[in-house]
Amino acid sequence: MAVVKPFKALRPQKEIAHLVASVPYDVVNREEAKELVEDNPDSFLRVTRAEIELPETTDVYAPEVYKKANENLRELQKEGKLILDAEEHYYLYRLEMNGHSQIGIAAAFSVDDYDNNIILKHENTRKIKEDDRTNHIITTNAHTGTVFLTYKTVPAINNIVNKAVLEIEPVYDFTASDGIKHSVWILPEEQNKILQDEFAKVKNLYIADGHHRAASAGRARKLKMDANPLHTGAESYNYFLAVIFPADQVKILPYNRIIYNLNGLTEEEFLKEISEKFTVEKSDLKEPSQKRSFGMYLDGSWYILNIKDSVNASLSLSSSISGVLDVSILQDFLLNPVLGIEDQRTSQNIDFIGGIRGTKELEKLVNRDDVSAAFTFYPVSVEELMKISDAGEIMPPKSTWFEPKLRDGLLILLI
Repeated sequence: MAVVKPFKALRPQKEIAHLVASVPYDVVNREEAKELVEDNPDSFLRVTRAEIELPETTDVYAPEVYKKANENLRELQKEGKLILDAEEHYYLYRLEMNGHSQIGIAAAFSVDDYDNNIILKHENTRKIKEDDRTNHIITTNAHTGTVFLTYKTVPAINNIVNKAVLEIEPVYDFTASDGIKHSVWILPEEQNKILQDEFAKVKNLYIADGHHRAASAGRARKLKMDANPLHTGAESYNYFLAVIFPADQVKILPYNRIIYNLNGLTEEEFLKEISEKFTVEKSDLKEPSQKRSFGMYLDGSWYILNIKDSVNASLSLSSSISGVLDVSILQDFLLNPVLGIEDQRTSQNIDFIGGIRGTKELEKLVNRDDVSAAFTFYPVSVEELMKISDAGEIMPPKSTWFEPKLRDGLLILLI
């Protein structure tokens, strides 16, 4: 069953936690990261995106980037801005956004559980992104990015968490510039064995967000293990950092799409083509209210697309769970046959817009000369994510957007 261990966190001094905590490394580009750090030298982006302090001609995957990341991490430690807890603990991490609240447990999770499918995946990973984070882990000897896990709710664990939040003062409690509130508690050592035993009863854990970070932890462990002739399996590199949230608290937003061109079709021809598989109606709605329905923004107007009975009939014959997700339906019955987008991962005619950016962002993009249309989705449910993971299937690319997001730099696992 699942191995979930307490750990000694490297973490910021309380008074500067809001300055150190940074957005995840993979949600900003180089220019955005550099701008965020410009007036904040304590930002953890100096560790996770260290290329911002090197010449712009420096390849983001160059060895000197990881070396600089390590230097910056050690500098924060040397200056006393990051401190290492003396004892192993579990940590609670609460996120609050727009009235939504979720509380997870930060801990060290077993790489063996990842390799042996106790921690289940639902996405493929890209080698170049795995290489990047593997090099980062090996060079810094730290897990600086947090994997986001979920699990089927366990009342006994919930009771421990809820009681602790009421009785213990948070070590961090601040609202970031994007309006998301972040709170962290340190659980007392007497909870260590209780929680470890409760998690040992859990059959499976699920990766919600952070597939590349988890895969990189496995590759880093292999490199560390091969270099250690005295390897026992108890070393800290056998674990990776994650925060795990109960499934009934996890919020998934859609991952919407924009299309750059209509594959040589006029707008009238495009509407005619898609009407073979979908009913197409102008609407005041910008997002679908149910599954198997899609929003579309084209030439200044919003439409709702609903699949026709013939499509429903063919979907009923599918034995694949992921094959009947809305993102798969749009791919198989519109994007590929009408727009010629065979592979969303490689096509230059499509881009992905996280649901947090809203429909106004989609309208803004489509109203530019180089974007033709946008599609909105009904979000995938956590239950669907778990069923796909349980079945060993893989979701199509960019199927889910998780919000709110954990910040980097609040809790770090040294190896």
